[in-house]
Amino acid sequence: MSPTSSPAGASLSAARRTRELADAVGGPVVDVLVVGLGATGAGAALDAAARGLDVVAVDAHDLAFGTSRWSSKLIHGGLRYLASAQLDVAHESAVERGVLMERTAPHLVHAQPFVLPLTPLVSRGQATLAWAGFRAGDTLRLAARTARATLPAPRRLSALETRHLAPALRSGGLRGGLLSWDGRLTDDARLVTALARTAAAHGARVLTRVRALELTGSGARIRDELTGEEGEIRARAVINASGVWAGDLVDGIRVRPSRGTHLVLRSDDLGPLPAGLHVPIPGETNRFVLVLPQDDGRVYVGLTDEPVEGAVPDVPEAPETDIGFLLDVLGSVLDVPVPRDAVVGAFAGLRPLLDTTPEGRPGAAPRTADISRRHAVLTSPEGLVTVVGGKLTTYRRMAEDAVDAAVAVRLPAAGPSPTATLPLVGAAAPGTLAALRAPRRLVRRYGTEAPAVHALTAQDPRLGERVLPQHPTTGAELLWALRHEGALDAADLLDRRTRIGLVPEDRAAALDAVHDLVGEAMARRD
Repeated sequence: MSPTSSPAGASLSAARRTRELADAVGGPVVDVLVVGLGATGAGAALDAAARGLDVVAVDAHDLAFGTSRWSSKLIHGGLRYLASAQLDVAHESAVERGVLMERTAPHLVHAQPFVLPLTPLVSRGQATLAWAGFRAGDTLRLAARTARATLPAPRRLSALETRHLAPALRSGGLRGGLLSWDGRLTDDARLVTALARTAAAHGARVLTRVRALELTGSGARIRDELTGEEGEIRARAVINASGVWAGDLVDGIRVRPSRGTHLVLRSDDLGPLPAGLHVPIPGETNRFVLVLPQDDGRVYVGLTDEPVEGAVPDVPEAPETDIGFLLDVLGSVLDVPVPRDAVVGAFAGLRPLLDTTPEGRPGAAPRTADISRRHAVLTSPEGLVTVVGGKLTTYRRMAEDAVDAAVAVRLPAAGPSPTATLPLVGAAAPGTLAALRAPRRLVRRYGTEAPAVHALTAQDPRLGERVLPQHPTTGAELLWALRHEGALDAADLLDRRTRIGLVPEDRAAALDAVHDLVGEAMARRD
């Protein structure tokens, strides 16, 4: 395979969906049916397909429609879990971070520096504890066998160095800072798209807009959300990877959703940020608000950890209480606090935490912030496998464990998982990526496919123009998403294949142009 080509069969499109849905509904029994196409579900589809199994994966909406597009866009090394003595979760997180950064997705996951400013609100005792934590995190990196070249060592910063990396910080009383490193995703939804396309390249049928109405251990009754037609997909094994909605499909599964809210700011409101920020939350010993600059002129600030009661919405809303909390914590370290009207967008995701509280004893439930991020794989009496809990960083291990469980119940002939060394679509060694003849921004989003995306502008110069003056996404990227990444409509393009939609004002401004492009693409297809 050349550095600029895609694996055979990796392109997802509306035409492929129509064809493969017709084959799956009422067709022969498949080996594995996966329900849910977030990171874990797409990862399970890839894991099973890479073992040589016949796979169908469905989602009622789109790739990364649920929790997987609302993360902090970070691949954490597990430092937080050391503080709560969850050593197994911490080590697993560090290992999976290394897998993504060095083997499977080095084009999408990079080293991100963070500065913890030592302001008067951070006591010397707290600073000593934080420094010990960063050193312990570096020990985790070593135990996970992640190279020093991949993640540099933490170090102390002078007040001058701290202000250089974060000029917006208040200088009064600033004693210096602590510099640490972690993994950062270019975009969480792009990771899911790469997983789904890699699964498709291994033969999986990846079907969006297909709702599972009823699950059993031998298949599902489904509905095509585009046509309303219903049918059945039969399978030897079924994996429920629907996250916070898992309990809606399988009896006995209790998920306790936790809301994580982020703010979206314009970069101009904070000024240059060569590094992200860890801002300590008052009264907490190991929780921070993160400030993460993006390459699209925006900055994310998050996140909260609040329990959610009642029905789980398709798209959670960020409440004003969360927005105010984040602005207050951020303002505690800035020279000029960010006003409410500078918040141009906000998003909230729901963590699918496993509820282990004894039934009938709701008062015994811990804070969601204190619930373990360990994942669980549960098998029903009839053999239906459900995977819940965990977090984005450990999606691959969650997927592997879910497929292992399905194999143990129904598919004893399948081999072990190969996904720890299986590159995703677009992945290549750093030297190969650096040599690609394409804009660096495209390389960070598409990897080895960047030259092919960029080449579309030669066919039609209009495709090289930005969709919006204030956002770097071009028409070529939208066309690529329609042709190869399974996007079916304007919402897929604005809200997941690109993240224009995180700012409502930008979304509204781009909508007409995107509708025109979708219409032209559909007309050419017909």
